[in-house]
Amino acid sequence: MKGKTVIITGGASGIGKATAGLFAQAGANVIISDIDKLQGDQLAREIVSNGGIASFYTTDVAIPAQMEALVHYAVETYGKLDIAVNNAGIGGEQNTITDMSLEGWQKIISINLSSVFYGMKYQIAAMLKSGGGSVINISSILGAVGFASSAGYSAAKHGIIGLTQTAALEYSAKNIRINAVGPGFIDTPLLNAMDAEMKNQLIAMHPIGRLGKSGEVAELILWLGSEKASFVTGSYYPIDGGYLSK
Repeated sequence: MKGKTVIITGGASGIGKATAGLFAQAGANVIISDIDKLQGDQLAREIVSNGGIASFYTTDVAIPAQMEALVHYAVETYGKLDIAVNNAGIGGEQNTITDMSLEGWQKIISINLSSVFYGMKYQIAAMLKSGGGSVINISSILGAVGFASSAGYSAAKHGIIGLTQTAALEYSAKNIRINAVGPGFIDTPLLNAMDAEMKNQLIAMHPIGRLGKSGEVAELILWLGSEKASFVTGSYYPIDGGYLSK
């Protein structure tokens, strides 16, 4: 990873934060993108204080112009873009389809799905100019199956896999690999609103008997971004403690 430049959206917390730390440890130039400037700046400072290279760039992933500006910042600051991790997302409104608000649907599709298209549109264009790269899109186990009261989330995560496969067909011959990761329920701040009983119900859905850890997902993302995964493209990798095996 020495000298490689990576963008990580939603990089200030959870899976994104763990991924930023891991790429920095491997020697990459890390750009942490998030709407949370306070946490993002703090993480960048921590990485730098530990000897890594990192900077923070405020981005609302639902706004195409901001995603374009993020890529421009990466190229202007570090010379090129090698790796992009499209990780930003929200849980969004939980409701049955007939009760879901139109605003709730549009918000989750915008942040969880359209943002990945915006990201790839500008990230891949930059990678083509520098001779190649790797894109890792963060889907979910709910990109492979449904989940009651999560129509927007599941639809968006299914869509990410379709986008990933299509992009891989279009750009793999041009030295750009595009893959998707499907985490199970990971113990991140997104789950903080749940009470103990609900968390225990989630744990029971995973045959391994626990929730996943952000660092475990980050290890897979790092591998997909590296040359060790040089023959891997158009793939969807669940990391789910056996959830999809049921």
